[in-house]
Amino acid sequence: MIRILLNGCNGNMGQAIARTCALNEDLYIVAGLDTSKRDTAQFPVYTSPWDVKEEVDLIIDFSHPNALKSILEYAVEKSIPVVIATTGFNDEHKKLIMEASESIPVLLSANMSLGINLLLELVKRATKALNGAFDIEIIEKHHNQKIDAPSGTALAIADAVNSALDNKMKFVYDRHSSRQKRTRDEIGIHSIRGGTIAGEHSIIFAGNDEIIELKHTAISRDLFAAGALKAAAFLYGKGPGFYTMQDMFEKI
Repeated sequence: MIRILLNGCNGNMGQAIARTCALNEDLYIVAGLDTSKRDTAQFPVYTSPWDVKEEVDLIIDFSHPNALKSILEYAVEKSIPVVIATTGFNDEHKKLIMEASESIPVLLSANMSLGINLLLELVKRATKALNGAFDIEIIEKHHNQKIDAPSGTALAIADAVNSALDNKMKFVYDRHSSRQKRTRDEIGIHSIRGGTIAGEHSIIFAGNDEIIELKHTAISRDLFAAGALKAAAFLYGKGPGFYTMQDMFEKI
């Protein structure tokens, strides 16, 4: 059984992971980390990883970028693998992740949905097939409590498109501040926040007299929890290095 330390355990995603993990015989949450209080957790909850008393085999991080440095320092010192599902990282955060991956296995994904990661592959194939002949726009929708915009997933989709076009494209966020025609080297990215939308991402390929659209809709957070636990099972036992969900797909 893999003993998990869940960072961000009192958040909506943390609670979803706890519910899903309770149904899994091979994974067990032995402790949680969170700055907020919740009395219903079925495991000890700490505010600092250094206070954790339980034996831990793997960390799942679904928290906030501000918590990254301490959780990575703890993981490296204790030689514990980390699955990182937090979004909103800047370049300095990404540097910390890559440095940690030299000592421990680290899996990073902006979206733990298996469907989204399949969508990324489809987006690359469609972009290459259309060979830059279509304008590409990305629209993402999330609940009104989501802090970062655009979503990490929308940026991952944009990166997938750009990589298929030799990284020649520029990202344009909305267009309210610019009054000019769209150029061919743009990838438009647009964010919508409202209600309890779990997550929806659309990629529009707009050509002359035709439109192709690829879309993924998350019905609930439970699908992200299931993906995070699959990632945990995949990462456990791996050697030091940087891993993605695509590495996991290659094993399926």
